[in-house]
Amino acid sequence: MANWKNPFSRETFAFLRDLRENNDRDWFKANSERYEDVVREPALQFISDFGTRLDTVSTHFLAVPKKVGGSLFRIHRDVRFSRDKRPYKTHLGIHFRHKQHKDAHAPGFYLHIEPGSVFMGGGMWRPHPEALRAIRQQIVADGAGWREVTVDPGLGDSLELGGESLKRAPRGFDAGHPRIDDIKRKSFMAVARLNQTRLLSRGFLDEFTGLCGEVSPLMRFVCRATGVPF
Repeated sequence: MANWKNPFSRETFAFLRDLRENNDRDWFKANSERYEDVVREPALQFISDFGTRLDTVSTHFLAVPKKVGGSLFRIHRDVRFSRDKRPYKTHLGIHFRHKQHKDAHAPGFYLHIEPGSVFMGGGMWRPHPEALRAIRQQIVADGAGWREVTVDPGLGDSLELGGESLKRAPRGFDAGHPRIDDIKRKSFMAVARLNQTRLLSRGFLDEFTGLCGEVSPLMRFVCRATGVPF
């Protein structure tokens, strides 16, 4: 997109830092217009802008610039079953999910914006049990394909596999399998570590689009394993 104007600013990060120090409903209510101006509206604009690029990566993912129910995660935390009762997230999360899925565990491209922690991710975060088992089985069935995605040529210099793993081999899988360390993964997502300067640059839309292209072999693998098109 020629002459793209980055919607994010230093004020985006300033608000998130202030929210971290004042994580209560009264403060948020008093600063709701500021939240709209420097956090939510810029995020919705970025979703809309990336939507013009997404089909160049894959036609099976969604960019939905809606305040509720779209690509932007809610700022409100679900505290029903948590000891931590702070009402708001102190980061901004954007998820471009697969059209055939409806939640955060879907195959998708992700952007995380937080003071001190900016990153892009692609793949599946904590897939549901059926999908998780299917991916593990695909690694066993197509070890060469998995190696091509992750090792040779692999994910490149920008991306690395992230997320937690089981301590033991999952039930039904050989603990001595040469890919057991990957089979034990709870998520199948590659992450590119970024920073505030890169996020706020004029070239960030190009950079994010490029990273989505780089993570596409992994995305194609997990989509094939779980029976959805890429």
